[in-house]
Amino acid sequence: MRFLSEIDSPSDLRRLRVEDLQEVADEVRSFIIDTCSRVGGHTGASLGAVELAVAMHYVFDTPDDRLVWDVGHQAYAHKILTGRRDELHTIKQYGGLSGFLRRAESEYDTFGAGHASTSLSAALGMAVARDTKKENFHVCALIGDSSLAGGMAMEAVNQAGHLKSRLIVVLNDNEMSIAPAVGALSGYLNRIKGAQSYQHLKGEIGDALESVPGIGERLRRAAKSVKDAIAAAVLPGALVNELGFKYIGYVDGHNVPMLVRALEEAKKVQDGPVIVHALTTKGKGFPNPEKNYYAYHATGPFDPKTGLPYKSAKAAAPTYTQVFGETMCELMERDEKIVALTAAMPDGTGVDKILERFPDRAFDVGIAEQHAITFCAGMACEGLKPVAAIYSTFLQRAFDQLIHDVCLQDLNVTFAMDRAGIVGADGPTHHGLLDIAYLRGYPNIILMAPKDEREMRDMLLTAIEYPGPAAIRYPRGNGLGMDIGAAPKKMEIGKAEVLRDGTEAVIIAYGSMVNPAIEAAKSLERDGIETTVVNARFVKPLDHDLILALSKSHRLIITVEEAYLAGGFGSAVIELLEENGLLDKLKVVRMGVPDEIVTHGDPKFLLARYGLDADGISMKVKECLESLDDEQTVKRRLRVVK
Repeated sequence: MRFLSEIDSPSDLRRLRVEDLQEVADEVRSFIIDTCSRVGGHTGASLGAVELAVAMHYVFDTPDDRLVWDVGHQAYAHKILTGRRDELHTIKQYGGLSGFLRRAESEYDTFGAGHASTSLSAALGMAVARDTKKENFHVCALIGDSSLAGGMAMEAVNQAGHLKSRLIVVLNDNEMSIAPAVGALSGYLNRIKGAQSYQHLKGEIGDALESVPGIGERLRRAAKSVKDAIAAAVLPGALVNELGFKYIGYVDGHNVPMLVRALEEAKKVQDGPVIVHALTTKGKGFPNPEKNYYAYHATGPFDPKTGLPYKSAKAAAPTYTQVFGETMCELMERDEKIVALTAAMPDGTGVDKILERFPDRAFDVGIAEQHAITFCAGMACEGLKPVAAIYSTFLQRAFDQLIHDVCLQDLNVTFAMDRAGIVGADGPTHHGLLDIAYLRGYPNIILMAPKDEREMRDMLLTAIEYPGPAAIRYPRGNGLGMDIGAAPKKMEIGKAEVLRDGTEAVIIAYGSMVNPAIEAAKSLERDGIETTVVNARFVKPLDHDLILALSKSHRLIITVEEAYLAGGFGSAVIELLEENGLLDKLKVVRMGVPDEIVTHGDPKFLLARYGLDADGISMKVKECLESLDDEQTVKRRLRVVK
């Protein structure tokens, strides 16, 4: 590495000649491929933005100038150039670098981001703060073409054009999010690419008019309204002409000198926001990227020569995502009213198979979760049975629509929440730990979680056939290897399942925690402790009769959930017991994730860290029983003393 080994900060980069920057970008790309081939990461996403990172850090005086990255999974080159080169091999590992942006990690990470469409709003806020404080620095936001279609990004565009704040937006246009971009805005950007000859012509006409001796400037001003009218007709773009943004582009996003010139021009614009439109290729330099766009977006270790993942032992069971997709196809074959929907994650949610089988009844709305849910509500109003397959963490973005547009109107919409619980390497922005708390507080909706993939099939049918809103949460990764050959069956809503009988304690587990609870009970049995294990199935409605009966026949109840404790499943059980005056008659202990930010790392390690595995559950049962025995001993002694 002729240059990269000497770059420990952007100031080192800015000492180089412009002519050397393309080689720097090549070295950065090679470094990313080499590192990610060994440890995995958001490989394809970051490879497409290498030249953008080099050019932006060269042109802008970071960290004094503010660079705001959207999402952050495309920012590996940014991390490398800002002093984290030698730590890149720790990316997404426990104790290592975050896979996204994190303000606590570096002063160059001006805004933490793991979800899309945030950069424009954050950057506009920084620009307004700068102007309010009468400071003088540049604010540059980078956003992808798919992220730009997100609702809040368009809201920010609207306000930025109104405020006329000095703001630079770099549009990273690769026609992709994780999957290929969809929607009218994507088509709009393509039409802009075809309108470049008009941009050049307009400038040439203006220059010619201005050159007329004596009256050139007046002619140019008089022609402005005519040019704007022509632009409105020829250019397909409210962004360029109507929303107050100046436009520079398009620019080859893999040509560093060209990017530098475009950004330098953007810095000269003082009277409002400007967009630099850069065309890039996702996965630039990745071996054979065209074969599977989803696979190279984020990779595990791979062969750097071929781009193919290293062979690993074949999983014994399909993933919950696969089971969802297959079950949906089966149900949609039987019921033509069922429709499926995802928000820019067809492969990640299993909707890709549905799109292939039922192209007229499956929809990818792009990065637009708010629209997705109200879109479902509209379909439900007309008698369809929409199923929205959205990650738990991303469904948070549509909270108001979920409440106001679906639950309030008691509409038949099913929420299939993939990646519920601790997801691992993607960390705090992607853990699905809040859905129980943010869903169970509103009337009408029912909430459930399967203990295995067979039960998931039954729950999916149950949710779809329920006449109101219903949500299913299920974890990332493989199922338990259950036989799923039988057709799905409707379940009795609100009915739990007793899996083991015991006399000492009751473990009531929800969803992914059922299997660890069973294993814990087996371990406890070897130590002479008989434990009842209940598969709760539903958090709303709870199986009131069963829980109340067990509370009267046992002295200890332990609830276990892979979610935040605040407002979660255990809280629902405690509320039930409190309503029935039983809390002072037995000990109730909740196991789950405490009130703290969960970092990134291996899911098994993180679950064990919070005691959410078989060993942790069995240890908690023993500790609680010992505590109860000690309390009873003290009470007996007090009675003797009296």
